[in-house]
Formats: sequence, C-alpha cells, structure tokens
Amino acid sequence: MTRTNDEPPEWAKERAREVMAAEESSDDAETDGDEDDDRVPDVPADIVDEAERLTRLARQTEDEAAAAFYRERRDELVEGHDYVPRLREEDDTLVLYPDEWMDDGTVQLDRIDTTDRAVEVSLSGPGDADRYREIAAYNDAVADAVADAHGEPHADTARSFAAFMSNHYVRAVDDATPDIRGEFREEYFPRNGWPSDEQMAVLDESLDVIESVAADVDGPEES
Repeated sequence: MTRTNDEPPEWAKERAREVMAAEESSDDAETDGDEDDDRVPDVPADIVDEAERLTRLARQTEDEAAAAFYRERRDELVEGHDYVPRLREEDDTLVLYPDEWMDDGTVQLDRIDTTDRAVEVSLSGPGDADRYREIAAYNDAVADAVADAHGEPHADTARSFAAFMSNHYVRAVDDATPDIRGEFREEYFPRNGWPSDEQMAVLDESLDVIESVAADVDGPEES
C-alpha cells in the first residue's frame, strides 16, 4: 500500500485534540467500568502478532514475489477486522488504524474517537535478522540429522518442514503447535513440497521423527 505524507490541516489537529481530551475526561468520570473497555483495540492480539510476523517476513526475504505475498496476506488479515496497516517509516513502526479513520489512504484526525483503538508495533527490535538466521540454521541442522539417522522418505519431508517453519513462522521445527502441523500437513506440503506417494503415506511418522531427532540437536537460544 502507498503511504501519504500529507499534513492534516490545523483545524483537524485541533478537533482531534478536543476529541481526545473529551475521551480522557469521560474515562476519568467512569469508575464502574464499561464493556467498551474490553474491546479496545478492536483487533485481536493474535491478529496483531500475525501481522507483525508477516511484515517481518516480507522485510527479510530477498524474493520480491514472496515479499508481496506476505504483505498481501497481512493486509487481508488485518482488513478482515476492519483495520488498515501502515508502516510509519520515521520510527520503523507497524501501525494498525481502524478503517473508519481513513480516507483515501490518509488518517482523518477528526474521525478519531479514542487513540487507544490504534495499534503500534515497533519493528526495530535488535537482532531480528540474526534471529531468523539462527532459527533457519537450527531447522536445517535437524533436517540433516533426520537424513543421517533415518534417510528417505523422512529426509525430504524434514527439509520441507524446516523451510516451512523457518520462512512462514520463524520458529524451530520442534516448536510447532498442532494447528501449525495441521497447516503443513493439509496445505503447505501437498502444494509446495512435491511429496511422493510414499512421503504422504508416512507423513505423520515423519513429523514424529523430526520432533524426536530435534531433541538431540542443540536448539537456538530463547529470544
């Protein structure tokens, strides 16, 4: 998506300040709680985490097609919750704005009801690229260990699973949740792994082998 750096007019800024002040005054006056407090921001935390992950993947890959895929997937995910993602370049921050605040790609400050509904995620954490390389190296080492200990067809499956976990989740192969394993089994592997009939027949066994072998491979340090 294209960012615009158009500066909002002064009256819009003043209106936003008035709205924010009124909101803060209202919050101070309410001491008995409010159901709306539980819905700010409106976008679920797991969606924010996934949007951040996809944004980082888009930045890390050198494949332009893959980067575009990650950004498109992120945008569709966030927009499904009526939010719009933006990258604030001056401080390297992913920002999710409620769609109703936007007009032609620009935040309209007079539409802001409470700033708490926006979400900001810093993308400048130290060692992000190093973390990816560390995870990928570990996953590749597990795949090599599977090949040495068990051979085919488990080895090829281990290599596909290593690539999937590194590139799609930046997580160790033995840190896959049941849902992630299900995604690999049902979606990624049949479409992108070019598995043989033998590989598909023993896929669950291969995943168990990968997890078992990983227990004897020195893992990446906790971040």
